[in-house]
Amino acid sequence: MAIVLGGGLSGLSAAYYLLKKYGQPTAIFEASSRIGGWIKTEKHKDRGFIFEAGPRTIRPKGISGANTLEMIEDLQLPIEAVTSSHVAAKNRMIYAKGQLCMLPNSLKGVLQTIPPFSQPLAMALFNDLKSGPKKIKFGDESIYDFVSRRFGKELADYAISPMICGICAGDAKEISVRFLMDELFDKEQRYGGVMKGIFLSKLNDKKKDNAGTSKGLFQDKQPTMFKEAVKNKWSMYRVNDGLETLPRTLNDYLLAKNVEVNLTSECREIVFGENSVRLNIKGQDVEAKLVVSSIPSFKLAACVKDQHPGLAGQLMAIPYVDVAVVNLQYNSKDLLKQPAFGFLVPPLEKRPILGVIFDSCIFDMEENTVITVMMGGKWFEQYYGQNPTQKDLLDIALREVSQILGIEQEPKMSRVHILKKCIPQYNVGHKQRVQDIRRYIQRYKLPISLCGAAYDGVGINDVILSARMSVEGMPVLH
Repeated sequence: MAIVLGGGLSGLSAAYYLLKKYGQPTAIFEASSRIGGWIKTEKHKDRGFIFEAGPRTIRPKGISGANTLEMIEDLQLPIEAVTSSHVAAKNRMIYAKGQLCMLPNSLKGVLQTIPPFSQPLAMALFNDLKSGPKKIKFGDESIYDFVSRRFGKELADYAISPMICGICAGDAKEISVRFLMDELFDKEQRYGGVMKGIFLSKLNDKKKDNAGTSKGLFQDKQPTMFKEAVKNKWSMYRVNDGLETLPRTLNDYLLAKNVEVNLTSECREIVFGENSVRLNIKGQDVEAKLVVSSIPSFKLAACVKDQHPGLAGQLMAIPYVDVAVVNLQYNSKDLLKQPAFGFLVPPLEKRPILGVIFDSCIFDMEENTVITVMMGGKWFEQYYGQNPTQKDLLDIALREVSQILGIEQEPKMSRVHILKKCIPQYNVGHKQRVQDIRRYIQRYKLPISLCGAAYDGVGINDVILSARMSVEGMPVLH
């Protein structure tokens, strides 16, 4: 039997794909008392709003986006889509130089000089065209250095740095370019420039298409919901009643198929034998043919350190950050002067928040204004110390909301969540590190497969696809 470690979205997805592949039940062991991991929805249906302590929307883009929609279609989950014409899809802001600045969302905006930039963003393309080639040692650099080198420091400071804060609560000066711009970096290194690389690679792609090459995971048939998303220009969507509905529905699906879901069942040790694996779970030995681990890399490291200290060291080298999430609800509907998805704060502004999401602008929350303040990440201890109280964090969030958004009234309801070690950081060298980890597993023929946010991307789509690919790469069970 195959066993899954972790009952977050990636672990539940792994069990789902194991069921699809082998047609037999498996077992999930989750250390905490609930499934879903960092996805947590607090519903207030009677008052017309919800709080999300973790992610809230999913983007229907690319192969990973199509894969998630295929699962949602199979689970028959109703969703609510936001199209590209919606104000929350078009309007994204940053707080810079003492004001909220709308990022350009059209060709006209790219050709104009708008705050906080000193020249049109289109000029960044000319910077790339006039910059010469530069071979980067070890095939990696920070995303900040890459963008600054090819497109200019201003773009790195006011576009890329806040974007990294929003995606992984990290420092763009440490995060690898391969985290978000893997293909662009490879094109630049191969052809000597980003724009040049895009143009020449497209010519090569046309030649490959004419030769009948594969088009990926869904080359035969795209999921129906993904086709609908493309046709109707979805920018993002959510699952009805909040994102936690997804892992909960997935859990119900698995239970109905006789999959064991064991809560408060932390794995403390993993010992690999020739043809099996022995896991110590709550002091009891559990035998398995194969293991899929979706737990954080540092937790897996603790399980394998006695038998495989080298592997444990590589797993421990992936850093994580703490994030605070503050949900605020006000009884007035129109407190936000500028409708938008929200705003991000560039690190050079030195403010103690990462950004604010305008939840009630994205989805209907009836007569409420609902916002979420994201805090900490790479700078958690710098701004709040080692053990801030929930009141400390709430006071900081309310002060920032007052100063930046001009909302002076007290929220009717608030929630503060301190999420310890919740987001892995894909620092420079991360891609090579993950390759080394998986190469170690192959070299020693360990019957374990890895998936989840530590390895293949931190987004909802990423962790689901990571689970699928980890299962599809596993041998046939006898």
